[in-house]
Amino acid sequence: MNPFRHRRPARLGLPVLAVSLIVVAGCSSADDSGSAAVPSPGAAATKLCRNLDEVLPRKVDGLGRRDPQPASSLTAGWGDAVIILRCGVPQPPKMVDPGVAEGRDADAVAGAVDGVDWLMEKRDGGAYRFTTANRSAYVEVSVAAERAAEDTSPILVGLAPAIKKAIPEGVAS
Repeated sequence: MNPFRHRRPARLGLPVLAVSLIVVAGCSSADDSGSAAVPSPGAAATKLCRNLDEVLPRKVDGLGRRDPQPASSLTAGWGDAVIILRCGVPQPPKMVDPGVAEGRDADAVAGAVDGVDWLMEKRDGGAYRFTTANRSAYVEVSVAAERAAEDTSPILVGLAPAIKKAIPEGVAS
């Protein structure tokens, strides 16, 4: 299913990012071991990410919070490594790829869900990764292949209020 269905197109601050959003959806693969690499953002992004950690929901799409290892306020998880959030990640290369902006990349598309702009990237093995755009820090949400086969929009809808509260609109540095 398409998590961006019935959503307005995103503006990623790129020259031409009005993309038709007709793509099968999901998110990026999470490590089955329940681990996640901890990002190393600058001080400003780290502060925003810590604020995000404090307001993240206990449940996302019916899954209880189970943070990955190593423990960090820059990472969070729900289910058994089904949904992994990492805050303060670097800008994904596809976010500035003209092929994505022009709708020529079958594995990446931009869109918005409940007021948060996202870049969606199809990953190997049927998983997907969403990365926020137009926010003061990049937040990456990966969803394992088994969950990505379902409608992933409830995951993004569940995370949107916390992201909007903790990570202001702007340009990530």
